[in-house]
Amino acid sequence: MLSVITLDLEGVLVPEIWIDFAAITKIDELKLTTRDIPDYDVLMKKRLGILKANGLKLADIQNVISKMDPMEGAKEFLDGLRRKTQVVILSDTFTQFAGPLMEKLGLPTIFCNTLITDSAGNVVDYKLRQKDGKKIAVQGFQSMGLKVFAAGDSYNDTGMLTTAEKGFFFCPPDSILSQFPQIPVTRNYQELGAAFDLCLSE
Repeated sequence: MLSVITLDLEGVLVPEIWIDFAAITKIDELKLTTRDIPDYDVLMKKRLGILKANGLKLADIQNVISKMDPMEGAKEFLDGLRRKTQVVILSDTFTQFAGPLMEKLGLPTIFCNTLITDSAGNVVDYKLRQKDGKKIAVQGFQSMGLKVFAAGDSYNDTGMLTTAEKGFFFCPPDSILSQFPQIPVTRNYQELGAAFDLCLSE
């Protein structure tokens, strides 16, 4: 049976964008991610409120992203996977964020969300590709006769990981591990690559 590997983006292939932005702006609340807050809508409304309160625009975030690089070894890891099977990135980041990072990763396929801005460049809302998009994408691939193997690190990845034929955590926080003990854990690209190789060989 043909297969596809689905990967989360932030925390798996690139650093967390909002954490890097928090470091530049010195706004600690922006360090919160889907590793900390399971409800994505709650997290994003909190972020939008902080941006508005501090007069921060989309261009301010994009400026930080333009200076970011993939995690060490990420492109080589991704290139290796793409030589073996199809790879799709399923992310809750935004089209306005992803472009520069996708170029640095060799332009893999990515499905993500969209930010809504006003004429002044303020971020006023966001639009999900669809609710539970990662899980539904996996189900869609399966409906086409594909086996799906997946990896992610956060609460918003668990639907994808538990729906795939085999899903793996990649360097997750301990708080998530205790709630999803059934999901195997990998701690580096070598471990994750070996886990995927085993899946692809079965």
